[in-house]
Amino acid sequence: MAYHRAGGATGARRLPGATAELPGDRAAWKTGPLPRGLKDHERRLVSERTEEPGSESALPAGEPAPSPTLGGSLPQTSDGRLRPAWRRALTANVLLLGVVSFFADVSSEMLYPLMPLFLTAVLGAPASVVGVIEGLAEATASILKTVSGRIADRTGRRVEQMFGGYFLSAVAKPLIAFAHVWPLVLVARVVDRTGKGFRTSPRDAVLADSAEPEVRGAAFGWHRAMDTGGAVVGPLLALALLVALDGNLRLIIALSVIPGLMGAFFVLGVSDPRRRRAREAGASSRGALGDTERRGDEGAVSRPEPAAAGAAPVAVGSAGATAAAPERLRWSTLPGPFKLYLAAWLPFVFVNSSDVFLILRAKQVGFSTTAVVLVYVLYNFVYAAWSMPLGRLSDRLGRRRVLVAGMLVFAAVYAGFSAAGKAWQVIALFAVYGLYMAATEGVGKAYAVDLVPVRLRATSVGLLGTLTGLAALVASSVAGVLWDVVGSWSPFALGAAGALLSALLFGFLPGLRGPRAAVAGGAS
Repeated sequence: MAYHRAGGATGARRLPGATAELPGDRAAWKTGPLPRGLKDHERRLVSERTEEPGSESALPAGEPAPSPTLGGSLPQTSDGRLRPAWRRALTANVLLLGVVSFFADVSSEMLYPLMPLFLTAVLGAPASVVGVIEGLAEATASILKTVSGRIADRTGRRVEQMFGGYFLSAVAKPLIAFAHVWPLVLVARVVDRTGKGFRTSPRDAVLADSAEPEVRGAAFGWHRAMDTGGAVVGPLLALALLVALDGNLRLIIALSVIPGLMGAFFVLGVSDPRRRRAREAGASSRGALGDTERRGDEGAVSRPEPAAAGAAPVAVGSAGATAAAPERLRWSTLPGPFKLYLAAWLPFVFVNSSDVFLILRAKQVGFSTTAVVLVYVLYNFVYAAWSMPLGRLSDRLGRRRVLVAGMLVFAAVYAGFSAAGKAWQVIALFAVYGLYMAATEGVGKAYAVDLVPVRLRATSVGLLGTLTGLAALVASSVAGVLWDVVGSWSPFALGAAGALLSALLFGFLPGLRGPRAAVAGGAS
């Protein structure tokens, strides 16, 4: 038996918040077939809403019911079937943010595989300088992520903040083309990463708010897939320009401004779900107030109900933006599971150096500039192809399991890079490295977001980014020194050991062991 549409059979009743109706005969739903396409959590939803209170088949006490869709209705197609999870994840905002990141990454990845070669071959910088430049650039972005998260939570102007960050990054990249000494490259990279730090926390918060909790991993996976799709197109475009422009690296760097500005332009189409819900709530309140005044019930005017205990106050911006005023960021205000997440995450990022060392390693093995770009494209292609499937897998199996698997892959790949001496080995390792990125980048963010309440979401994501970036500064600087002093194998051996340690912590810390541990934290 399928869902009845509105105005269907007599005796049908509407699910709360749903556009479809259920037959009034409960027995028919107990014995008849359920609609096609129902997943396990959707079957539990039907069971919960069709059983009488107190019935034996109701949901167990304490089990959270699946949330309705962001639009307020069950995820249903026109022919009565429920939409699959991946389609529910791809809301308009999620799709558009993917497009934004695609163009931004085309701009960034036109330069990334060429930067270590530009620094070492053109400007004559040693590997230790390459590590310092990349470490400082990423640390700048990460420090600003906490600041930008606080600004986003306080003002509610997340879309405007995103636009400013994407625009700044776009116009900073061409400055590298005019550098003749490496300190100028450092300045340009820091300005570029300033834009990234300013935009990342509000972007991730808007992305999280634009997807239901049970499909949030798929939404982040889609975003990472589009981001990495740009990382595939960017190096290919750079490779084509290398041939067309006879290896003119400076002109290729200057041309990277074009896709960067295109990404900033698409930000203007993003709608902030928090501001939209605030406007709808305000309109509803004004309508209710008007009805009361028109009825003239003894001259009484209804007042808003007081906020629930512990609820965050509301701040209204001059432009009509409404945002919950965030709590002051203190260690004591962070949820326990999120603290455990940080404790398990930091040993890994303190030894996870910049990917430029992978590129330098390929060059050391004997790859030409063209071959380096191609193998980097292979890595990004695998990353893009597997980001959304692994994000969806994390929705089903739990974020922790997928994240631990990714860290184990990282350890194996870095151990391989420490000993690789042949071209085919490097090619295989770059391909498998894409699986690590797909399993950790988007899934790791979705995991962290699930562990914090909504009012601290952007701030907590920013804090995670800041700690990660500061650790990356240490990791890249140490890797550069180890490369020059000990040998090119040593940074990779250290990275493999750190990944194994973090995998063990994520696997055995009691607060993070449950496969669905992350889901409970993000609902408040």
